[in-house]
Amino acid sequence: MSHDPTVNAGDIARLAGVGRAAVSNWRRRHDDFPDPIGGTANQPLFSLRQVESWLRRYGKSYQVSLGDRVWQRLKAAGDLRLGELVAQAGALLTRPAPRNEPGPGSPAEGGLEPELAELVLELAEELGALTAYEFLCERYLEAHSRQLSVTREDVAGLMVRLVRPSGSTILDPACGVGTLLLAPGHDRHARAEPGTARMLGQELSETSAAITASRLRLRGVEAEVVAGDSMRDDGFAGERADAVVCDPPFNERAWGYEELTGDPRWEYGLPPRGEPELAWVQHCLTHVKPRGLVAILMPPAAASRKAGRRIRANLLRAGALRAVIALPGSDLWLLRRPAAGERPPSEVLILDAAADLASVEPAWEAYLEDRSDQTVRIIDLLADEVDMTPARHQRRDDVGKAYAEARDRFMAAASVPPDLKVLEQPLDQPATTLGDLIKEGLVTTSQAPPKMTADGGEVPVLTSDDVLNGTPPSGSTTLQQGLIAIRTGDVVASYSSVRVMGDGGGAVLGPHLTLYRVDARRLDPDFLAGFLRAAGGRATTGSSRFDVRRTRLPRLSLKEQKAYGDAFRQLAVLEDAIRETSTLGQALIRLGLDGLADGHLHPRAHGLTP
Repeated sequence: MSHDPTVNAGDIARLAGVGRAAVSNWRRRHDDFPDPIGGTANQPLFSLRQVESWLRRYGKSYQVSLGDRVWQRLKAAGDLRLGELVAQAGALLTRPAPRNEPGPGSPAEGGLEPELAELVLELAEELGALTAYEFLCERYLEAHSRQLSVTREDVAGLMVRLVRPSGSTILDPACGVGTLLLAPGHDRHARAEPGTARMLGQELSETSAAITASRLRLRGVEAEVVAGDSMRDDGFAGERADAVVCDPPFNERAWGYEELTGDPRWEYGLPPRGEPELAWVQHCLTHVKPRGLVAILMPPAAASRKAGRRIRANLLRAGALRAVIALPGSDLWLLRRPAAGERPPSEVLILDAAADLASVEPAWEAYLEDRSDQTVRIIDLLADEVDMTPARHQRRDDVGKAYAEARDRFMAAASVPPDLKVLEQPLDQPATTLGDLIKEGLVTTSQAPPKMTADGGEVPVLTSDDVLNGTPPSGSTTLQQGLIAIRTGDVVASYSSVRVMGDGGGAVLGPHLTLYRVDARRLDPDFLAGFLRAAGGRATTGSSRFDVRRTRLPRLSLKEQKAYGDAFRQLAVLEDAIRETSTLGQALIRLGLDGLADGHLHPRAHGLTP
């Protein structure tokens, strides 16, 4: 197998400072464009050396950033070793510095070959160890998105906020690459005092466990992460945390049923062979202190499958299962370990939040304060099939109203594309680059302080997720030097998206974002943002900060820029509308089916009477 560095189409686009569509055009139009040397038909891989030679031959400028050079060297070892090398890079960056020398460990440590280790340390010196390693992890997750199951960041943050441990120890027994343990929303009071936060994690994959450990240590978090099968070889036997969060593997039939039949963890019943998720539920309850909370993602069928009925009933009778909440693609179960002599509750929270994650926290708070109107009596569930499917328990008298409201929101969210004229030939306009605009003083750029975090404090922070989803600032940080206040009209770019800000609301720029502030007398911000997006929106620190300056824009009058800006803005609105209508549409369909089936809705067809 060749060990030459390889690149995919996205990598080539980053190197050349163009969009992915341009790379596709080069492959179609130029017979001498390098042939793939690996990958698949949909995700081909090319030789970096051949691509560089081709770019030089055609006079196309390119820049391999230090981050890209490190990444390509890691990839050159092949996909089978990629995770191992990323883990070794983390080990290198978290080793103590040699005596009398600052920074991470020496290049000879960490398991990497010396030349590659030197590059990793050079990247850490340029960006800081944490930012450098997160860059490598981000690329690793992107390259192996189909093999690695990663909890959605918004769901991960929600889970952590819901359990809000009163102490300082959090366990994830299926931690993967650390998404839940790294999610914003952990006990901020504990984190405010150095040395009090403690994260525990177990993961079947040794590589993923090592990556998680490095990610936590680079944040200064006290962590213990072990590799192994949590079911068969519990790495934290006897340990009880303040809270447990878990996104276990779904439908894993080989979970150890035969070996674990008499295991003491099955306090609520032996999990059936085909219900491994109920084994994970009880494993998590075993590892939480009395009155401690568990947040675990479950397949929707686990709320109603006949095989799990007895365990669900026992969890309800004991007061351990407190909520079942429908999320996009999965259910969230919230559990509380009963304390000795404690009286179990008479009701359980059952909520369908698939179309509105923001409704979960207020509903949970209302339940904890005994003022919720979205509960179901446990005695009623026990008299039936113990079916806790949220859609089944939608309040019947609210279906018609909910359908009408969902329909109105769906119609209001609709948008239309801009009216663009189709040209026979593309315009040949004088062009400039973002770098030239910066030199001319039309644009200034800013980034957050290198060691800034967004997981606690009194100052609101705009995060990468906020830029991607078009949501208000969701992070927070402490007051410190170097913070960049966001103003109306600022263009903010993340690794995958670009956004023109309205009222900043007192928020500051978050990590891994770049802010572009334009001279509004000569440059339209929507015009700039549109061309940044067209070029790939690659404006993150390290990965392409050299490339983004070569983004090409036509030289136009301010009036002409505004016309382009209006069109780009309409496309952005359309994108947000499509995202919103997709979610609303699913809720609308579900409510329509329920209402028609139970008689609360009726067709408006000629000749039919209700």
